[in-house]
Amino acid sequence: MRRLISTLAIAALCNAACGKSEEQKKAEEAAENIKQAAEALTQAAEKQGTAVAAEGANDMAKAMQSMAAAMGGKTADGKAVEPVAFQTLQTALPEVSGWERQKPTGERMTMPMAFSQSEATYHNGEQRVKVSIIDTALAAMVLGPYRMMAAAGYSRESTDGYEKATTFNGHPGVEKWHPEGKDGELTVIVADRFVVDLQGTNVSDIKTLHDFAGKVDLGKVAAMK
Repeated sequence: MRRLISTLAIAALCNAACGKSEEQKKAEEAAENIKQAAEALTQAAEKQGTAVAAEGANDMAKAMQSMAAAMGGKTADGKAVEPVAFQTLQTALPEVSGWERQKPTGERMTMPMAFSQSEATYHNGEQRVKVSIIDTALAAMVLGPYRMMAAAGYSRESTDGYEKATTFNGHPGVEKWHPEGKDGELTVIVADRFVVDLQGTNVSDIKTLHDFAGKVDLGKVAAMK
C-alpha cells in the first residue's frame, strides 16, 4: 500500500510537469468518482443506529457499489472485467535454480476494487526475492500511475539510489535500486492489465531482478483470462 501511494504521488508530479494524457484524465475522473462515493458512504454510515437505519443501510450498499464501479476496470464495450483466479496466476510463478521457493500464496477480491494476485518468496542465503503477479482487471487507478511514469520517461536519482521508467522484453515498467541496502524493485506491466512485481533484498544488483523476471512466462501471463 505504501508503495502504491508513493507511485500515485510520483504520477501526480508527472501530471503537473507533462500535461494531461487521456489516461491521466481517466484516472482523475475515477478519483473524483471515488471521492463522491466515499462521501456518500460516510453520509450513509451516519444514518446507522437512527430511526432510518434501514434507509442508511440501503444508501451504504449503493455507495459501496459506486465505489467499486469507480475503481474497477471495464472493457471497450463497458463491461466490468473479472480478474482471473489467483490459482491461475500461481502457474506463472517460476522455479529458479539455486533459489528455494516458499509456498505460493494468493487472493482474489471483488470490492472495493476487483483484483487477484499470487506471490512467492525465494531465498538464496541472505538474498531474498518476492515475485508478485497481479491481475488489475484493467483498473485505471492501479495501472494509470505506471502508465504515466513509463510514457513520461520518468527518472529520479539521489544519494539513496535511483528509480526510472524502463522496458523489459518490450513491456513498460519501473525500476528502483538502492545500493546501500542492496534492495530494489522491478515492476513490469503485461498486456496493459497484469502487473509483475519483483522486490529484492540483499541482492547483488538490479540484474538479479531482471534475471528473475526473465524466468516468469510473461507470454503466459498475457494470455490469461
